[in-house]
Amino acid sequence: MVKNIKYDKKKRLKGKKKVPGKGGSKETLTQREDSEIEKLKSQYEAFNPHEVTTFREMPLSGKTQNGLKSCGYKVPTEIQKHSIAHALLGKDVLGAAITGSGKTLAFLVPILEILYVRKWTRLDGVGAVVITPTRELAYQIFETLKKIGGSHDFSAGLIIGGKNLKFERMRMDQCNIIICTPGRLLQHMDETPLFNCDSMQILILDEADRCLDMGFEVTMNAIIENFPKERQTLLFSATQTRSVKDLARLSLVDPIYVAPHEQQATIKTTPDTLTHSYVVCELKDKITMLWSFIKHHKKSKIIVFLATCKQVKYVFEIFSKLRPGISLLALYGTLSQDRRVAVYNDFMQKNTVILFATDIASRGLDFPSVNWVVQLDCPEDAVAYIHRAGRTARFNASGENLLVVTPSEEEGILEELKTRNISVERISIDDKFMFSPHAKIDIFLTKHQDLKESAQRAFLAYIKNIVLMKNKSIFKVDSLDIDGFARSLGLITTPRVRFLDRYRKRMGLPKPEASSSKELDFGLNVSDDEEFAVTAKPVELPDEAAPVEPLPKPKPKIISKASAAKMALKGKVAVNTKIKFDENDEDSAGAADDFEYDPVKARERMREEDKYDAERYREIIKTKKKTRKEKLKKRQKAEEEQEEQDDFGTSDEEPDLSWLPDPGQVYGGEESHEENSESEPEEPVRKKQKKSKKSVEEVSLTEAESMALQLIGD
Repeated sequence: MVKNIKYDKKKRLKGKKKVPGKGGSKETLTQREDSEIEKLKSQYEAFNPHEVTTFREMPLSGKTQNGLKSCGYKVPTEIQKHSIAHALLGKDVLGAAITGSGKTLAFLVPILEILYVRKWTRLDGVGAVVITPTRELAYQIFETLKKIGGSHDFSAGLIIGGKNLKFERMRMDQCNIIICTPGRLLQHMDETPLFNCDSMQILILDEADRCLDMGFEVTMNAIIENFPKERQTLLFSATQTRSVKDLARLSLVDPIYVAPHEQQATIKTTPDTLTHSYVVCELKDKITMLWSFIKHHKKSKIIVFLATCKQVKYVFEIFSKLRPGISLLALYGTLSQDRRVAVYNDFMQKNTVILFATDIASRGLDFPSVNWVVQLDCPEDAVAYIHRAGRTARFNASGENLLVVTPSEEEGILEELKTRNISVERISIDDKFMFSPHAKIDIFLTKHQDLKESAQRAFLAYIKNIVLMKNKSIFKVDSLDIDGFARSLGLITTPRVRFLDRYRKRMGLPKPEASSSKELDFGLNVSDDEEFAVTAKPVELPDEAAPVEPLPKPKPKIISKASAAKMALKGKVAVNTKIKFDENDEDSAGAADDFEYDPVKARERMREEDKYDAERYREIIKTKKKTRKEKLKKRQKAEEEQEEQDDFGTSDEEPDLSWLPDPGQVYGGEESHEENSESEPEEPVRKKQKKSKKSVEEVSLTEAESMALQLIGD
């Protein structure tokens, strides 16, 4: 269909771009872009990052400048200036900077500029890939890219787990910039025919040390093999890897190491506005300490880090029941993707809220206005500590980090932090500010079985996490107060930890001595605003002379098929054998060999059984019909009787005529009346009511009239 083109008074085309070389002296859009690109290329060599104070002074395209201006980015940070300068020249970059220094823009701006200068279009396929370790970080980078790259014509895709895989497959060939997690990217490489990254220009690894560690080693090796060898690679992290093995895996060519914070007189890995402190707390008192901390900081925005998903789930559930007076959120790996995104957005918008999270929230996430970071469980190492603490005090804002350690963890973690030049100040908590919630926790676990099961799972998950930690100078399994920790979670009895027994046996550690009697004492001070307080008394053991009631028999344990098979193999039991015994309990397995199956006799036997079943079925049907008829008859009879009672004329009983005078009696005077009353006894009222109508009709009319006249005369 040909579209009509209309000209205005200035002879400009409407509905169509101006054709090059026809009419007018103004340059077309393509010509302007070409001239801008040539100008930018000539400025790259002369670009000195030390002399730049604003983004406007950088050799960036007009579209990128408009995106930065719309988002309010005016002054670049040190990591942004140096990284952008080297990346625009096509060099590989290793970027390391303190948390909250703006590393996201340090690689998003080069992506947009490199693709723009190379005139990348949607038909050219994948031009850049950004890989992050967590879904939340990928989502955050994608949202930032949409804001600063809104003026560009590139297409971008967010490829993470938990999303519609079919929807992603249909559009993989249309994406110029892919922001993804390692697992989902590898899945598309293996299963999506339309995905092709042979023309990829630039690869970004955000939180590179986490992407390249043991957890993602196999996945990342498979991904890197599918990328072209000739490409530009940028690696960014607050704790950057400089391992020769990792750099060799990525095929980096003369990488430039950019770390502005290391050029200072004192090397710092955290911002100056971040206050570090720690408190020593027994394992059994951690819940009390956290509850007291929340009660005193109801108007703050807090992130609480715990070691495992099951701990986060239980603490969030039980604190939601306790109602501390502030909004609570939970973010951990086993949540659905939609729920994780909803929690992320909710925490971003609120000003007073508490987020219980695992380490998936410790990497790269830019949460605004976080006042406190509480590391309730000790981090794995100094790297994990830095990333956790980096969720506050971002972009020159102030923040505080509180580390909670047990007495056995104190020495080891302090030595670990010294290796990163992190000084932590010890503080103490006054006992009068400690409010225990254990009384309510015990009652809630008694009422709700699901809470009790969640507490048991949290208990086992924490113990297993301590056992699997590599740094045994910090995490000492033999120093754990398991019974106290179980009681602090609200569990009256300590769950059995089988894997801990196996670990102690393998490591040659002595078994803990079993106490002769256990005191179930939760007598901690409860705050004045608590509704009630419960203190359990110690259990008194019975005397030896006193009769002891027999314990109830335990329920039989359900054994799965796999467990039964393992037990059989372990005990060398011959499986799939059948033994038959006769009446004398003697083995008659050989009798089965003499048995011969006769199909004719079996068929006759089946016919007889069928006849018996048919007769039995007919009897049952007859009985049901007979019962139904009897019920129907009884119902009809009852209805007829009810109708007769309602209708006076159809009743079997005569009306009460006892008040009428006897027609056969002559009422002449008082004497005759008395004689008649003495001579004839009174008949019961019931007999008078049963007199028939015939006896009344036989009385003559004259007698009745005379009797009536006599009564009137009296």
